[in-house]
Amino acid sequence: MKNVTQFSLIICTYMRPKPLLQLLQSVREQTLYPDEILIIDGSTNNETQLIFNDNHFKNLHYYIVTNEHRGLTKQRNFGIAHVGSNMEVVCFLDDDTVLEKDYFEELIDTFKQNATITGVGGVAINENKWEVILTNKVYNKNKYFSFDGFVYKEGLRNVVRNYLGLQSNLGPGKMSKYSHGRTCGFPLNNKIYEVDLLIGMSMAFRRTVVNQIQFSSYFKGYGLYEDADFSIRALQFGKNVINTKVQLSHYHNHSGRPNQYLYGKMVVRNGWYVWRVKNPKPVFNDRLKWHSITILLTIIRFSNIFNTKKRTAAFTEALGRTVGWWSLIFSKPKIQLNLK
Repeated sequence: MKNVTQFSLIICTYMRPKPLLQLLQSVREQTLYPDEILIIDGSTNNETQLIFNDNHFKNLHYYIVTNEHRGLTKQRNFGIAHVGSNMEVVCFLDDDTVLEKDYFEELIDTFKQNATITGVGGVAINENKWEVILTNKVYNKNKYFSFDGFVYKEGLRNVVRNYLGLQSNLGPGKMSKYSHGRTCGFPLNNKIYEVDLLIGMSMAFRRTVVNQIQFSSYFKGYGLYEDADFSIRALQFGKNVINTKVQLSHYHNHSGRPNQYLYGKMVVRNGWYVWRVKNPKPVFNDRLKWHSITILLTIIRFSNIFNTKKRTAAFTEALGRTVGWWSLIFSKPKIQLNLK
């Protein structure tokens, strides 16, 4: 197999100059440095551009886009269109991440190991809550998820789903026929796992993938679940994998995000969209489970009005989820599959 040596990094950003600078500083320290870095800036001011007056990064190309190309999916497609002709892998990172020093070395090595691997993602080590299973401890199967010698303590929403028989019947990174997969990630055990879904904070694809499909224009602005949609459609070209040695930290900067009402509405409508991309003709039982889980999660979000301090955020998001669910009766999203 031909060794993969040339790779491009695309970072789409919006009004986050400080997090972006932190990310680029971690890129500078990499044991394997990108052959090109494309910054696609949708900001409505020049604060992001100003950081490059005092900070130089090798192979970096900066683009500020107008409203025509503003929004995560549009900016990603803009970046892909400007990737150098000799690049063999295209990497994507969220602008609020920070990389471990061997991030790209491990990522590119994953592509070299297996020609059938066409998509690779990493893991956020600052969010990892997996623990080694203790032989002298009993774990309640409704409150803990066991996987490959490790255990993960479930949050309330998954505990309730476990008791009601609504939990995914597949492992992490896989999308069941009724969607709503596990969001626990993977233990830090240096293994590689085949998945359906890669996460936008950390994903990379061979050039053969991005040459033939693009990010969907359905996901406007913030673009929630656009990574799931792209990952699912990328499976037609090969395997998606998570390599737990490809490590970074993800800090979830809140600037540039939609308000809680719009976010809640997007969770439901965009969630429906990616479910139908993966399972375009669900049987009755799959439909029943998808809607049951959606309603359950909305009720749990409403309950956060009483058990969290952020009561207004909980109410407005739950309201958005409710409106999003009812809107599916009258106006279902139109699935876009052949995009290029």
